[in-house]
Amino acid sequence: MQKTLFSKLWNQHEVLKQGSGMSLLYIDRIFLHERTGSVSLKELELKGRKIKNPEQVFCTMDHIVDTLPGRDDNTIMPSGRDFIVSTRDAANKAGINLFDIGNDKQGIVHVISAEQGITLPGLTQVCPDSHTCTLGALGALAWGIGSSEGEHALATKTLSVKRPKLMRVRFEGKLNQGVTSKDMILYLIGKYSASGGVGHAIEFSGDTINALEQESRFTLCNMAVEFGCFTGLIAPDQKTFDFVYDRPFAPKERDFENALVFWKKLYSDDDAVYDKEIFVKSNDINPQVSWGTSPGHVIDINGFIPNPDEISDLSLRSSCLKAIDYMDLKPGQRMDSISIDAAFIGSCTNSRISDLRDVAKLVKGRKVSSGIKAIIVPGSTQIKHQSESEGLDIIFKEAGFEWRESGCSMCFYVGGESFKNGSRVVSSTNRNFENRQGPGIKTHLASPITVAASAIKGKITDVRKI
Repeated sequence: MQKTLFSKLWNQHEVLKQGSGMSLLYIDRIFLHERTGSVSLKELELKGRKIKNPEQVFCTMDHIVDTLPGRDDNTIMPSGRDFIVSTRDAANKAGINLFDIGNDKQGIVHVISAEQGITLPGLTQVCPDSHTCTLGALGALAWGIGSSEGEHALATKTLSVKRPKLMRVRFEGKLNQGVTSKDMILYLIGKYSASGGVGHAIEFSGDTINALEQESRFTLCNMAVEFGCFTGLIAPDQKTFDFVYDRPFAPKERDFENALVFWKKLYSDDDAVYDKEIFVKSNDINPQVSWGTSPGHVIDINGFIPNPDEISDLSLRSSCLKAIDYMDLKPGQRMDSISIDAAFIGSCTNSRISDLRDVAKLVKGRKVSSGIKAIIVPGSTQIKHQSESEGLDIIFKEAGFEWRESGCSMCFYVGGESFKNGSRVVSSTNRNFENRQGPGIKTHLASPITVAASAIKGKITDVRKI
């Protein structure tokens, strides 16, 4: 029987079939962060259990730490220091790999896991963060877990998991000007809803996917969870192998060549069967932007806010009304007429060096519109250093952007960093829930170049117009 990529990865890691669709899977890599890492580590210690293979466990400071220059353990969030210090102490005591504040390997967990060669094609990886699915872009089976699951994985290197159904989404055709992989995934979620992939693992394929650079593929898989999926996957190819080559934790020399033999077998067989398939014509996609409080509330940037009265489903109508009220919008309002208060570029979705280079090309010689608070947060300390070596930070600062340290806390409010209460923000993040970026913040999801164009114009702007 022909097999999908997901089936191959699942079968290779299946330790035991447990019945009712459940399997015990072997976990190759575990990544922790300071928001939940100390909980799992300390619980394990209290129960007298040891970490199995601590060299395969990693931890970074990213969720609660400030992104402000000159940061230290004293965060904006009053209890933030406790999380940081506790995680540091527990990680050092356990003997796992820790990327602390000030470490050149520090960064947003899903960014640095790929950047450092910790995630490799064919591996299983878990982390107490739902966007772990980002790493499926390398041909890995990666998903988010809870703290108690983290504790179990640390002690046993296994997890009991229910096998999801399989979905394939094929993107075919050439992308239009100004359209990025962020627009691709927003378009998919907007068309099929934020629950369109529930109960499935999704494989992205097609000639559009093949043409994407590796970093753009991370963006696509990052938001598979916003489609309701268990995880997202893309079969590794030469671009993937080139990306992994010579990364700090990747295999070297002969080991790399041996790994390559295995990695080249990681693809879905011809005529492999999926439970559901979706076909997308890529040239139908224009720059996308969210209007509401769900990643499914998405329209073309030149579209109009929907009218709840035209929605027959009472539940959908109610949610539309609530979203329009929270976002302080009007039915029929043009998307590209909406003024903004702030712009944010960062997060595990769009903070890689390719994102920042694209933004720098756009904003060079231009200025952020008066009164707009614009912030750029690189995805890792390494990306920060690389950007500075290329002079990107100078371009950003001259244009009027704040240039920050790497971290998650401007993406969501747990770290205490935010914008002025009630601000309307166009953002390269992955979630636009109520209060996600702070009290009353109205978040519009978009690609980094759409965010940059909007910052320059002071309103949501089609990048193709500038």
